[in-house]
Amino acid sequence: MKKIFQAALTALTLLSLLGCAQKEPSHETASSESAEKSVITTYEVTDSESAEEYFKNNMLVTMVKYYEMSDGTWKTDHYTYQYRLEITGRMPNAVKDSTFVFLSNIKDITFEQAWKASGFSSNMNDYFKEEDAKFVALK
Repeated sequence: MKKIFQAALTALTLLSLLGCAQKEPSHETASSESAEKSVITTYEVTDSESAEEYFKNNMLVTMVKYYEMSDGTWKTDHYTYQYRLEITGRMPNAVKDSTFVFLSNIKDITFEQAWKASGFSSNMNDYFKEEDAKFVALK
């Protein structure tokens, strides 16, 4: 079970890094930010050495750096989102619940959509467009 968990964590990390590496920040996003917005909190990527300990202690492991903004929005280095969703449930054949954190411009995301879009589906139709929702953390 531990090896499966480590393989899943490695796969999620790689998918997150690949997703981040594919796009450059758009000028549209950068120019639409006003001088009134400021960063309240920065959520840094959890280092790989701490990830297993975080999981054992039921703490969020952050896969993508993101920011809480003063105007109530959430932001990655590429897009701004209206919502931060913590979606909890139990995946098929799992022994415990999992929580997936998405920054989203979609108000409601089901648990089934969340676990599939977080890297567990081989069907590309199960993934969100990055401007609609971005998987950023899990526990």
